[in-house]
Amino acid sequence: MFNSRKLVLAHFWFAFAAFLLALLLGEWQMYVRSPLFAGLSNPELYYRSVTAHGSAMAYVFPTLVAMGFGYAIVELALKRPLAGLKWAWAGFALVVLGTVVAMVPVALGLASVLYTFYPPMVGNVFFYLGVVLVVVGSWIWVALMSVNLRLWKRDNPGTPVPLPMFANVAGAYLWAWTSVGAALEILFQILPVALGFKSTIDAGLARVLFSWTLHAIVYFWLIPSYIAFYTLIPRAIGGRLYSDMMGRVAFVLFLVFSMPIGIHHVFQDPQVGEGFKFLHAVFTGMVSVPTLLTIFTITASVEIAGRLRGGRGLFGWIAALPWRNPMMLAVAFSFILLGFGGAGGIINMSYRLDFTIHNTQWITGHFHLIFGGAIVIMYFAIAYDLWPHLTGKALESLRLMRAQLWLWFIGMLVVTFPWHYVGILSIPRRMAYFDYSDPAIAPQALSVTITFFGGLLLVVSALLFILILLRGHRAARVTLPEFRFSAPVHQPHRVPVALNSFALWLALMIALTLVNYGYPIAKLMATPETSVPAVPVGIKK
Repeated sequence: MFNSRKLVLAHFWFAFAAFLLALLLGEWQMYVRSPLFAGLSNPELYYRSVTAHGSAMAYVFPTLVAMGFGYAIVELALKRPLAGLKWAWAGFALVVLGTVVAMVPVALGLASVLYTFYPPMVGNVFFYLGVVLVVVGSWIWVALMSVNLRLWKRDNPGTPVPLPMFANVAGAYLWAWTSVGAALEILFQILPVALGFKSTIDAGLARVLFSWTLHAIVYFWLIPSYIAFYTLIPRAIGGRLYSDMMGRVAFVLFLVFSMPIGIHHVFQDPQVGEGFKFLHAVFTGMVSVPTLLTIFTITASVEIAGRLRGGRGLFGWIAALPWRNPMMLAVAFSFILLGFGGAGGIINMSYRLDFTIHNTQWITGHFHLIFGGAIVIMYFAIAYDLWPHLTGKALESLRLMRAQLWLWFIGMLVVTFPWHYVGILSIPRRMAYFDYSDPAIAPQALSVTITFFGGLLLVVSALLFILILLRGHRAARVTLPEFRFSAPVHQPHRVPVALNSFALWLALMIALTLVNYGYPIAKLMATPETSVPAVPVGIKK
């Protein structure tokens, strides 16, 4: 019995509503930056929009998807009702309340500080309090994932934790520790200023604290997609998971390597020494290991599906794959976009090469390929796979699903490739508009215009996605078989303790974080006279 259907649907619908609104803001930003628009009379409107877009996409949308998917996994994988259902609704309410509390001052122009908070700028206190409420709501989800796993293990001693739940709890623990950096920045750096207790802020320390969160949060966004790779895709395309054990290794490696890498985002900041910047660059390279394991394992799983469908020879299995199945399209598109994004990440993690593309449109292209491309396209796949079991009604619009995925894939390429190109030419990001009459940047007008039309494809794709889900609610009721996750080729009856629990990996995660951040943070805190005057953000009369 799937008791938490309404809870999961509430999370998903609020997430997708926030996603659609943020996407429309993003398309508007591409329009006003292009030569198609004459120029904003008030550039602050642009930064207001960027703050709303980034905050919704970074904090609200993926958090709610992870929470909703996580609650579904508890019941579907553990085959028992969710313990703490009332607490789960309370967590959802906090996220919704926090979103509203944060977005009101942003909409009023009182907190145009971008989702990175951008110290020494300080916005209205309610923006930060809203973000805190969102995080606290998500921490309730973290606690419930841990409690439900503990209860299941108590009743099933020695039994391997189902891979979906194992990965789900890994993502919850990663988020709990990841969010600590931003929490410390808000509580001890920003709120004292926003509340009027201080007029200065240590911007260097604040940026280092946020770097604790800034890159590891990407892997929190990724984990629902990776859960779908391992536990939904092989079954959906008629195959089997190549290795359950490989999946467990990948998810625990995310815990270990995701945290000590954020300082590569502040390579240009003088407050952190080159030694620690180099250390974070090394660990940034190491975080590719679980992704490479995943690419191998899922490719092998897809090959199994192709061969079970009659594929022969070295590459014959590729043609035999169910390419008209939206889930097959989703994983193929996600892998392609992940490959392009990962290639760009190699440049970003290099201490010297980063100087070339730092704070240019290259960075915008890179993280949109990873998040907007590889991650979001799998969020679509998760919704498509779960929706019939959430509504009791079939999603019959397979043709529309394929069109929606193709539009998203093509649109993301059209948007991000020109961003990479103009980034190499040093076109900065976070600029409200450009004067294309300037001969120095006039040749880039075409590239920027192309991104606007790519954004239109993304908007059409998102509207199609919402339409497909709404049509699913109006479809006829169907009798569905019991939901099942992908079965591995070899079902493990016993797994090593280290791959069935988290104590070792959590200890390593915390220890590596403290080693990689402890000294830089302690040194910055001990250095006198590093604070600068805070810059209040608001509507100027």
